[in-house]
Amino acid sequence: MAWRITEDVDEFLAGAGDFLRSRPVENTVLLTVADSVRRGAYPAGALFGWAAEGGAYVRTVPRPSLVSAMSPDVARELVAALDGQELTGVLGPDDVVEVFTVEWQRRTRGHARVRGRQRLYRLGALKSPVPHPSGGARKAVPADRELLVEWMTSFFRDVGETQPRPEQFFEEKLAHGGIMLWEDAGRPVSMAALTRPDAGMVRVQAVYTPVPYRARGYGGAITTAVSQAARDAGAAEVVLFTDLANPTSNALYQRLGYVPLEDRTMMEFTA
Repeated sequence: MAWRITEDVDEFLAGAGDFLRSRPVENTVLLTVADSVRRGAYPAGALFGWAAEGGAYVRTVPRPSLVSAMSPDVARELVAALDGQELTGVLGPDDVVEVFTVEWQRRTRGHARVRGRQRLYRLGALKSPVPHPSGGARKAVPADRELLVEWMTSFFRDVGETQPRPEQFFEEKLAHGGIMLWEDAGRPVSMAALTRPDAGMVRVQAVYTPVPYRARGYGGAITTAVSQAARDAGAAEVVLFTDLANPTSNALYQRLGYVPLEDRTMMEFTA
């Protein structure tokens, strides 16, 4: 079996696009990250790979590598194909990450630890939050930039993610109407974002409520609003991820109609 490794995102999408889009829900992150790289939303240095036997790989510095579902043999061959690359970690389906990590440790004698675990959800029948908070949703506009800079910075800090260009993140969302705000009494109190559609799939991102406005139902309300907006725009699948260590968000999204699909592990590597 042979992995093709490249820095050319167009070559990657030409080679792996059919595989990724055959299961757009499970491959949501690889699809949207590749699209973001193509649009210039990440710094230089992204690396991509795919295997004819079924498997795809994406790395954007300084984030962990992303892996799709693949067989154990294909996962081990991927580690071999990446020999010499400096890897900070890997994120993907539990079984793939386990095989990848064992092979990486065997080859490098490095150390690995679980940094976090996620759960992928797919939207079923959308339900409104109960009780429903006052206020309503609207699309963010360029005049909201200052607020979005502040909230995006706080969001990425809260979830422990590295976002090299937080302003690029929301600028790209503004460009396609992919950020919504919940307002109460004319004041923004919560936000959520959507990825661009790909293969009929859209992912809910960056659901954030500032501390003073939490525990009032705004997070559930804005999630319902962006989910409905995605459905109204024609999305066949609406998905999102949660941190498995946060029982509150996992319970909330299930109440809104999101159905658990699969779990993922984020492994951190050190020399």
